[in-house]
Amino acid sequence: MKRDKVLILALLAIGGLSGTHATQSPARLRPNIVLILADDLGWADLSGFGNTFNETPRLDRLAAQGVRFTQFYAGPVCSPTRANLQSGQDQARFGITQHIPGHRRPFAKLIDPVVSPHLPRNVETFAERLRASGYATGYFGKWHLGGEGYGPAQQGWDVVFEHQGNTVIPEVSGSAGTRRAAELLAGKAVAFIEANQNKPFLLQLSPAAVHVPISTRPELLKKYSAKKPMPGYPSRPDYAGLLEELDETAGRIADALDRIGLARNTLFIFVSDNGGLEHLQDGTIVTSNTPLRGEKGSLYEGGIRVPAIVRWPGVVPAGTVSDTPASTMDIYPTLLELAGVPAPENQSLDGVTLAPVLRNPRASLSRDTLYWHLPHYHHSTPAGAIRRGHWKLIEFFETGALQLYNLRDDLSERHDLAAEHPQKARELRSALAAWRQQVGARMPTPNPMYDPARANELAGPPARARER
Repeated sequence: MKRDKVLILALLAIGGLSGTHATQSPARLRPNIVLILADDLGWADLSGFGNTFNETPRLDRLAAQGVRFTQFYAGPVCSPTRANLQSGQDQARFGITQHIPGHRRPFAKLIDPVVSPHLPRNVETFAERLRASGYATGYFGKWHLGGEGYGPAQQGWDVVFEHQGNTVIPEVSGSAGTRRAAELLAGKAVAFIEANQNKPFLLQLSPAAVHVPISTRPELLKKYSAKKPMPGYPSRPDYAGLLEELDETAGRIADALDRIGLARNTLFIFVSDNGGLEHLQDGTIVTSNTPLRGEKGSLYEGGIRVPAIVRWPGVVPAGTVSDTPASTMDIYPTLLELAGVPAPENQSLDGVTLAPVLRNPRASLSRDTLYWHLPHYHHSTPAGAIRRGHWKLIEFFETGALQLYNLRDDLSERHDLAAEHPQKARELRSALAAWRQQVGARMPTPNPMYDPARANELAGPPARARER
């Protein structure tokens, strides 16, 4: 009997460490999971990533307790990232290659594909996989992957509060006056943690911060209005205040985990859904992604490289930095492995597990290539991109022009090497085309109504809704 007990304990320990035998492990050995997905937060916005105007002490503390990724990627706009995050598959497979419902430019050179209106219900999300294995699941904030009948409640999330925007009206919040969304969502997230502290839980918090329209609390606006600007950075007091609200949200959740005693058994992930929005359609400056080139809605690094932090005490080495290229679609297989849950049988995953990098931030992955597909007009023209090793190629669909960069030597993508390395450019273009064929990526087509004088005219949603 004693021998059998020792054997059982050994198997449980192996399952807890390797994440491959979670069905044999007690619930307490499986990590709780907290995922915060910021909205439009740029790679250069956090103080822990070098910004001297914005103040994000709680996120900086999380980074000091875990790993900070320097080459983490997302989609170029929100709905594509949210699709690849929930599915573990590239968004091009679903036709969600622009925010839902997308921009329209009726007189542009190309007609871009119609954006799919929702994530297909037959996609098995990571929430569905984890819930089936015994996890409590809670989703709070922005979804943007479909309306009624296609929300988080239909995709594996048990406790749901959807909200999009940085303020909450009384009819929604149940309070006497308008409330700040970040504060309300943080409260609901903490309540979810408290209610499920005795079993494994999966929590995703998707605040609207720092998406436009920008606003913040009066005292934060006053604080940053009195602060010296950062040279070469817009240093907007309202943006910095809204970012501090987001930082407070992360801090409240971290504090709740500490108070309840769950921090050491909780995988905490913080990431943004795309690069920062540098300017509105009317030219209003919002933020800057410098030294990265480009912004949200483009395939330059400023549009797709995002801040990412992961903490799991005792598993993820504290105070470390990883330069390994990773992607939001890698989160799905990572969560499954660490929770000991098998991948879906009828759904191949495009992402790869980041577990080796979390345990050793200097580790590399077997994958060396990442792809992007943006066949739409946003803050750029329709394009595709591929990164293989340090090389990155952007193909612009209007003209067929190619731009080639070596990101190791040229982080800011200022030196186009396509003419100097034509063979490399051809090689990457061929690989990109083959990948589009593989995933069924939808391409733009010539526009018979093309009018160069009117090519930039937008049709569809009103101006405020265009900056999704």
